[in-house]
Amino acid sequence: MSSPMPPPFSDERSPLILLANRADRALQADMVRFAHGLGYPQVKQAHNAVFGALGGSGARATDLAVRAGITRQSMGEIVRDLVGLGFVTMEPDPLDRRAKLVKYTPAGAELTNGGFQHILALEERFAEEFGAERYEQARDVLARVVQLLEPDQPQ
Repeated sequence: MSSPMPPPFSDERSPLILLANRADRALQADMVRFAHGLGYPQVKQAHNAVFGALGGSGARATDLAVRAGITRQSMGEIVRDLVGLGFVTMEPDPLDRRAKLVKYTPAGAELTNGGFQHILALEERFAEEFGAERYEQARDVLARVVQLLEPDQPQ
């Protein structure tokens, strides 16, 4: 009878993948709480996929899906939900009339601008908490992990 393999990490040292996942979930949840505090209780965590990937000039849903790392079908569902909530529109792409561009409505732009300001405030808080140099090192390490594991992906 073989004995089970021991876990590679102790209870005191979580694997990096777990820490990164928990940090991501905490940041995502914080953004939703912030949106709710601004008076947008209909915002869900899934909406962050669009808010984090859509720039001011708009983008095709397929491009948003690639940027967010989700399927086109999932992105399409999120975009339709945000259209229904009045945060984005879908307009004909001037370069290809068969395609649609996702663009912010004034309410979506206001929410996104507020979220961006909140992210800047969080980053300042983290720099104060950890020290600016350590915080920049943490950011650099995370960016480098992405580069090492996804060398062919645009950064």
